[in-house]
Amino acid sequence: MFYDHQQIEKKWQKYWEENQTYKTSNNTDKPKFYVLDMFPYPSGAGLHVGHPLGYIASDIYARYKRHQGFNVLHPVGYDSFGLPAEQYAIQTGQHPAITTEENINKYEEQLKKIGFSFDWSREVRTSDASYYKWTQWIFIELYHSWYNKNTDKAEPIQTLIQHFEEKGTEGLNANQNDELNFTAEEWKDSSDLDKEDILLNYRLAYRAETTVNWCPALGTVLANDEVKDGKSERGGFPVFQKKMMQWSMRISAYSERLLQGLNTLDWPQPLKDAQEYWIGKSQGAQVKFQIEGHDEIVEVFTTRPDTIFGTTFMVLAPENPLVDTITTEAQKAEVDSYIEETSKKTERDRMADVKNVSGAFTGSYAVNPFSGEKMPIYISDYVLMGYGTGAVMAVPAHDERDHRFAKKFNLTIKKVVDTDEDVQEKSFDAKDSVCVNSDFLNGLNYNDAKSKIITEIENKGIGHGTTNYRQRDAIFSRQRYWGEPVPIYYKEGMPYTLPVSALPLELPEVEKYLPTEDGDPPLGNAKVFAWDEANQKVVSTDLIDDKTIFPLELSTMPGWAGSSWYFLRYMDPNDQEVFVKKELADYWGQVDLYIGGSEHATGHLLYSRFWNMFLKDRGYINQDEPFQKLINQGMILGMSAFVYRIDGTNQYVSKSLAGNYQTQKIHVDVSLLKGTSDELDTEAFKAWRPDYTDAEFILEDGKYITDREVEKMSKSKYNVVNPDDICEEYGADGLRLYEMFLGPLEQSKPWNTQGLSGVYGFLKKFWNLYFNGDTFEISDEEPTKAEYKVLHTLIKKVVYDIENFSFNTSVSSFMIAVNELQKIKCNKRNILEPLAVIISPYAPHICEELWSLLGHKESVEFEKFPVLNEEYLVEDEIEYPVSVNGKMKFKISLSAQLSAKEVEDLVISDERMQPFLEGKTPKKIIVVHHRIVNIVI
Repeated sequence: MFYDHQQIEKKWQKYWEENQTYKTSNNTDKPKFYVLDMFPYPSGAGLHVGHPLGYIASDIYARYKRHQGFNVLHPVGYDSFGLPAEQYAIQTGQHPAITTEENINKYEEQLKKIGFSFDWSREVRTSDASYYKWTQWIFIELYHSWYNKNTDKAEPIQTLIQHFEEKGTEGLNANQNDELNFTAEEWKDSSDLDKEDILLNYRLAYRAETTVNWCPALGTVLANDEVKDGKSERGGFPVFQKKMMQWSMRISAYSERLLQGLNTLDWPQPLKDAQEYWIGKSQGAQVKFQIEGHDEIVEVFTTRPDTIFGTTFMVLAPENPLVDTITTEAQKAEVDSYIEETSKKTERDRMADVKNVSGAFTGSYAVNPFSGEKMPIYISDYVLMGYGTGAVMAVPAHDERDHRFAKKFNLTIKKVVDTDEDVQEKSFDAKDSVCVNSDFLNGLNYNDAKSKIITEIENKGIGHGTTNYRQRDAIFSRQRYWGEPVPIYYKEGMPYTLPVSALPLELPEVEKYLPTEDGDPPLGNAKVFAWDEANQKVVSTDLIDDKTIFPLELSTMPGWAGSSWYFLRYMDPNDQEVFVKKELADYWGQVDLYIGGSEHATGHLLYSRFWNMFLKDRGYINQDEPFQKLINQGMILGMSAFVYRIDGTNQYVSKSLAGNYQTQKIHVDVSLLKGTSDELDTEAFKAWRPDYTDAEFILEDGKYITDREVEKMSKSKYNVVNPDDICEEYGADGLRLYEMFLGPLEQSKPWNTQGLSGVYGFLKKFWNLYFNGDTFEISDEEPTKAEYKVLHTLIKKVVYDIENFSFNTSVSSFMIAVNELQKIKCNKRNILEPLAVIISPYAPHICEELWSLLGHKESVEFEKFPVLNEEYLVEDEIEYPVSVNGKMKFKISLSAQLSAKEVEDLVISDERMQPFLEGKTPKKIIVVHHRIVNIVI
């Protein structure tokens, strides 16, 4: 019977949509299972075949869990704010909302063609005001919270105000920007404005001067992961370090909890390691050093206070505020020039560049508090303002970077940890030795020396032992248009939150999407974007009088804001009263399975854990962590095609002849190849781009053969394969099976369209099991044991594979089972009915059609998954190979129920054994039960 995949797939996609087959109920007594894909950003390019890999895997698992009787939440939505739509708006004037809507429609159409079992009724978009109303609400909650280190959680700011009213800062143990000290009386005597200023020091969402990655060409601040080699990832524009007043999120308050929480999660170890490194916990001491001729001090954090006697110079981050104060007139020009150069590098670039040594001398000296020696103070880009205190005590004998710096600037290197190595030539960084040249620390090992020196530091009143974290607070404002407006207005320069009743604060219309002529963010172009405090509404900016009508915040939220809580909104997507009802958050709990790329390790995955912990602290949800099990899918790589252009000409030489010429290797679109071969369609190539119109070709055997190479699939490499084309030719079920068949989910693997024919052939074979010629023909006769064995072997394998995410081996098992059933001409209902259920998570369209033909009125989706019966796998007979002195002589079929002794007796008495025995007793008989018999004579 002809397998018409196009007709079948259209029919069932229509059925699922009309019947809302995958709509999830919140009112059920079924156990829940929450399967989620990482939030897709709807780009203008649409999907290529690499994108659905993770979605197919999660869809198989979601369908499997439905078959197991779970109430499955498997939603979809769009992370729809983003820089690409805004850049397009700047170039064309088209509103980002229009671009985003067009992109989403294209994405949605493609996703539906692949047959995903998403609950489309729960779709959310971060750029919808009904969604970002609650992102703004969470921001307001963060603003009105502080972190109490005594209770180890976030609390309402009101409890902090109460503490100040009763005790001032006495006994306060809070996460803060600066350590403040005041009495209850001083707090009460402060003006309202001063009180607000003090509270900003503690709020979880706060405004402060921060060093940021500023991209003038894009007119915005970029996150570290949006910058590569000093340039913006989008557009390749220069990026500079700049100090700006910015909103930040106090994620640093959660560093220890984020670290400890990793122990409870079933995540890939490399991903956990990345977060652990990013959080960067280290234990050591905070120490103050006097600066000669200045009242200021240099405060450092060091993990090796035991080496303090070996400190011979100090290094400050170029952006450290002290630099301005302590730089001498003679050194000012050199220092200013160095600061300018450093501003062109991102912090990530500075951390990665371990080879190049650079710096500038400030002209000032610090005093070692233990040796009393003067130490020159330098600045260098290897010290970061955001880590520790933005200053280091340099111990060149025992730190590789300090050593390189000392050699470059000819500074003193003093050994203080015993070693036979020449520390003048190479640093000795190990801790497994004892202190030397260190006065009262001499002879002590690392742990004892560290403990003793911390006690002495505390006795001298110049510091204390402490734990430090590399993770810094997350910058939360972007100077761009297409993002969530921050619900803040300014009165006397101080920020105040809008009332919740005024949410959402909607994005205003603007004439242009670039910053204003005064350098304000694009929202500064809005004509109606001011806050009328008396009437509690947004009004014209012309009315701002700073008495009752005030300016609103002009920055927008970063790209990660909306994606930090979307998993919660899916539980209750249309609620107007709350971001999620508590009882629904309790029912759905954690995401049980989260699938997405490893590139989000230190961005989205940290921020959503942070917001989740905060919302739990404030009593809105109950679970500590958002994502219990996480899988990073590998990439599907493209098979790029190349032509060879002879230098200085418009002549192109075929692959095997290219070695005879000086050539340039150029990417060519894979759609220009003939069929699935490597041969270039030369006429199509000439028509592809104007500069190729006059191309000439040097052929081999009358053909132009391209070179091929496996690379990341991307538009720029012209190796993108559109899933729509694959669905058209091989069907969505073919695409789904092939992507799983390519290899283990977590690994990267190359795409090869030629491989689809094998999977498509399997689908046709599977389809024809149910037909006799063109007639659908199923027998109600009881299957044989052999037929049951094929079925139950498959059940056992597929259950194991799905539960261990080994989807590729399941597809192989399907092929084996269908081949075996075809050989024995099985058309029994009791075999083919469960077979359709087993294969349906992978190939839902064909299985729905077969299920319907089998006489069922309901979808196959909720049919109970077939249960394994091990009895069908027990062998009735075993064929034993019999070896004599290591050589196989004959085979004997015996009952599987026989014991090893019974097998031994039957083999020895078998007539075929007699010529080898010649009446002798064997020296040794080895029976490997159910496997082999070996006899030594």
